[in-house]
Amino acid sequence: MEVGAKVPKKAGAGGRRGGGGPKKKPVSRSVKAGLQFPVGRIGRYLKQGRYSQRIGTGAPVYLAAVLEYLAAEVLELAGNAARDNKKNRIIPRHVLLAIRNDEELGKLLAGVTIAHGGVLPNINPVLLPKKTGSAAAKEAKEGKTPKSPKKATTKSPKKAAAA
Repeated sequence: MEVGAKVPKKAGAGGRRGGGGPKKKPVSRSVKAGLQFPVGRIGRYLKQGRYSQRIGTGAPVYLAAVLEYLAAEVLELAGNAARDNKKNRIIPRHVLLAIRNDEELGKLLAGVTIAHGGVLPNINPVLLPKKTGSAAAKEAKEGKTPKSPKKATTKSPKKAAAA
């Protein structure tokens, strides 16, 4: 080849020669991972939080996937709780009922207080009214024993001496 002769461009060559061709539309990392939660934003929060000097490229993707899964799980259970209460809208009470009634989520979020969530309905059996004679006979017929059998009605020694 002669000195100063122009070199023909190769098709699709990038770099300084100017690859030409149409630019590709940018695709977010959330779309690449098939997630709804923002991978880029979570990565930015990891960097700004200074949790570590360096953060790998897979860390925000993994964290976004875990957070999305947990959110979906809580929302599904809260939606079921709302439907049980014949409501269309999820309120904090439904979220609390969903979390506290699920063993694993309850363990994970044991120390969490949900504003306007209330508490689980729970009445100690000791506080419930005593069963009537017919109800007790019915239970005995079915073979069930009462949870707290009545103590033998014996008078104390002082009361026995006084009588």
